[in-house]
Amino acid sequence: MKGTTPAGVSTGQDAARWVRDMFGRLAHRYDLANHVLSFNIDKRWRRLTVERVRDILCRPSAVVLDICCGTGDLVMALEDARGAAVLGSDFCHPMLVAAEQKIARRNGRSRLFEADALALPLPDQSVDLITVAFGFRNLADYEAGLVEMRRVLRPAGRAAILEFSQPPNRAFRALYNFYSRRVLPRIGGVITGSPDAYRYLPESVRKFPSAEELAEDMRRVGFRDVAFERFTGGIVALHLGRV
Repeated sequence: MKGTTPAGVSTGQDAARWVRDMFGRLAHRYDLANHVLSFNIDKRWRRLTVERVRDILCRPSAVVLDICCGTGDLVMALEDARGAAVLGSDFCHPMLVAAEQKIARRNGRSRLFEADALALPLPDQSVDLITVAFGFRNLADYEAGLVEMRRVLRPAGRAAILEFSQPPNRAFRALYNFYSRRVLPRIGGVITGSPDAYRYLPESVRKFPSAEELAEDMRRVGFRDVAFERFTGGIVALHLGRV
């Protein structure tokens, strides 16, 4: 497996720095851009993710962590379903600030910390559920990300990866690629003032492993009972795996 490869970047360390800086510039308008560009369907994708892991969320003593949490939308959805605090982490400080503000406005109880998803400051086997929504493909090393997720999960713990994917239907894929390459960068650039970010994001989806490949990569690093489910014609895929 590889990792994200922004244009003009040659090393994993530089890729991570580029991604961190990019999301730092987007933080102030990130939610608005997401909801507009996805026609608010992103909220449904997160709800479906929560539904698929609800059995773990219902365990009173479960430790739940959302990595690459961004502005905290999945953190709050997990907390709402659980009725208790969850953990969230991200390596982009402005994103965490935005997430903290949103959680405070809702009187949420979840706790956030700043950390790279490739080096989480957590003991081995300390988490029952680890989730990531639309952040995994931005990691500098996908295999290292899977290994780190597996490291912190307890026996029988579960990982849930919600990520953009390529639709399997050829005609729909062509339409989706036209939108993501021609329309999305223009609208995203206007909303956020960072058109380069919205040129990178669709390209990162194109380079990301297919749903089948990601499932196989999860099995290769030791996840069991790996399965994936496509949403909205395959624009998004949710992968689940146990340790």
